[in-house]
Amino acid sequence: MAMTTSFVVQPFEIHRKRLRPARQEPAQTESGALKKAETLARLMPGPAALKVVADDETGELEGVTIPGQWGEVPDDFAESLQGG
Repeated sequence: MAMTTSFVVQPFEIHRKRLRPARQEPAQTESGALKKAETLARLMPGPAALKVVADDETGELEGVTIPGQWGEVPDDFAESLQGG
């Protein structure tokens, strides 16, 4: 059971007056994800940098944490990651 860590930026956009997830942006490192999210915050309502730990063989999710977020991110975003 080999665990692998990946980093992703989840931006949010406004669609019909509601926040919704936009296309995720991959990042090589945690600091890269934080920098990319901070840059996207100037262009979009709100991005979040995510650290994803999963089993490399099965793809089973071990955990997701949010090292940083900016602007408008849905109130239940962190809870939805834990429930998924």
